[in-house]
Amino acid sequence: MTSLAAQSDPMDSDEVPRLGGRLRALRTARGISARTLAKSLGISASAVSQIERGVMQPSVSRLIAITDALGVPLADVFDDAGATDDERRASSEDGGDGFTLVRAHQSTPVSLESGVTFRRLSPRSTSELDLFESVYSPGSTATGDNALFRHEGYEIGSVVSGELTIEFDDETVVLAPGDSISYPCSKPHRIRNASSRPAVATWLIVHP
Repeated sequence: MTSLAAQSDPMDSDEVPRLGGRLRALRTARGISARTLAKSLGISASAVSQIERGVMQPSVSRLIAITDALGVPLADVFDDAGATDDERRASSEDGGDGFTLVRAHQSTPVSLESGVTFRRLSPRSTSELDLFESVYSPGSTATGDNALFRHEGYEIGSVVSGELTIEFDDETVVLAPGDSISYPCSKPHRIRNASSRPAVATWLIVHP
């Protein structure tokens, strides 16, 4: 399987417009106006429009703030519409006693601000948890500025390769391959890659 870190520059792909379109579909499906969403995020309606049109890439923190405001799991922003019914169907109609399968080539990543890439690992979206892989390019950060952020749920992360720095309001920790960490998402934090190599990590967010 090709590593996400080896993929082309995010700005050379159509991932951003696809993400923006997905966010717009989620918003309109819930009957929320762009102006209302913008007010809850503390940004302008123009900024919401630019994100939805793919003109502006959201940061990790902004994307999570959007999904929290819309009341949807982070996993819902990953569009796996390219998967066939056979590739992603459960072996029983309601999926309760069966399984759901999505092949690696059908797991579409999204590229965010400052060179962060997310890929959903859970084969189906659930309201209880999000499981995904992140790739942080050298110098990239989860926020568009130096501010710490907080969101809903409880987060568990494990670094696969490279090195990630996690800043809290009272301490900073550096994670190397094989290291793992857990914390309530309500604890102010910021994730960044201060190294010269891409960092790959897996994350589980458990929702209340």
